[in-house]
Amino acid sequence: MPKTLVTESLQAEIDAAAQRGGGRVVVPAGVHRTGALRLRSHVDLHLEAGAVLQFDPDPVLYPAVDARWEGAPRQIHSPCLYAQGEVGVAITGLGTIDGGGQAWWERHAARANSLPRPTLIGLHGCERVTIRDVSLRNSPAWTVHPALSRDVTINNVSIRNPADSPYTDGINPESCTNVRISDCHIDVGDDCIAIKAGTEADPEPVPCQNITVTGCTMVHGHGGVVLGSEMAGGVRNVVVSNCVFQGTDRGIRIKTRRGRGGVVEDLRVSNVVMDGVLCAIAINPFYHCGDDGKTERVRTREPLPVDDATPLLRRIHIAHVTARNVHAAAAHLYGLPEQPLSGITLDDVTVSFAEDAVAGAPDMADGLEPMTRAGIRLGYVTDSDLSRVRVTGADGDAVSTEHCSGLTLDVRSAG
Repeated sequence: MPKTLVTESLQAEIDAAAQRGGGRVVVPAGVHRTGALRLRSHVDLHLEAGAVLQFDPDPVLYPAVDARWEGAPRQIHSPCLYAQGEVGVAITGLGTIDGGGQAWWERHAARANSLPRPTLIGLHGCERVTIRDVSLRNSPAWTVHPALSRDVTINNVSIRNPADSPYTDGINPESCTNVRISDCHIDVGDDCIAIKAGTEADPEPVPCQNITVTGCTMVHGHGGVVLGSEMAGGVRNVVVSNCVFQGTDRGIRIKTRRGRGGVVEDLRVSNVVMDGVLCAIAINPFYHCGDDGKTERVRTREPLPVDDATPLLRRIHIAHVTARNVHAAAAHLYGLPEQPLSGITLDDVTVSFAEDAVAGAPDMADGLEPMTRAGIRLGYVTDSDLSRVRVTGADGDAVSTEHCSGLTLDVRSAG
């Protein structure tokens, strides 16, 4: 029996609402099977309680669109819910949006996708975006991807993708300004929240700035809140507060590499609890994932000339953090030999290790071997302060330094 899709009828409702100047399009309770939909200005796509917007995984239903993928412009399969250059876009309600990701993940594993997979919600060049109350699950790729957008609010959203689903990040604002993420629960197969700003392949990289993340719970991802690795436009003015990370590989994570450039500055993290992470805090400018991460320029620990393609990381402040049952390392903070980290502060940070700690790398870089119960490792860090820091149960020193200067260390160790 042929499947029935509501794509044409639902798209017609969205378009008609936009032509009237805006309004609400209601998806009632029940399962509604569809292909890609285009969102419009001043239209609220509202899913009532009990509604399931089920996206069919047939690639034909997701035509190629010009968007961004891994930090650069390119054609991709249309996002399931897609907007380009719209104003006042909203997705609300207590219903569920299911991306039908399993078939996409299988084709990805078989290298059978002709274009990059759809994101579940892709918002490109939009203003005044609201995503509120909905449940998002089984995204084909990244789940929520605002790019080159302004004034984005994401509130009380639940995101669930299987832990082994490939590159199914939760919320990835890219080159956006004024993004507010609050009261969300994110349980995904990659980074829970990743703040990005394009790569060196982007001819005109744009910064990502003025980002707040508060009141969120994050589970199973590769990182809780992550900056990078796409950093070419720079990331600044980011505040993370009152969050819980459980079982994420890393907690707070910054990843970038030579050749990418960009300035990361003015990150403030406070009132965060972590449980069962591999490494609580990681700053890694030797990130080696991807083909362009395998070069000698990325991997060498020898100083290279500083130029516009050299990442700069500074003024990063982390306070009032408790991390329990940590496995690999309390923290791994390394700068480049030619461009050290500067202005780093850790205050009132308490880390204790799991009794049954599992070996793991604190981050992804050549030369970082798996470890267990390592303390705080600092390399190429200048003019920075660690105060009221306690490390319990480390195998070895609570803190070790390499090529550092201008440090104030108040780190206490317990057995």
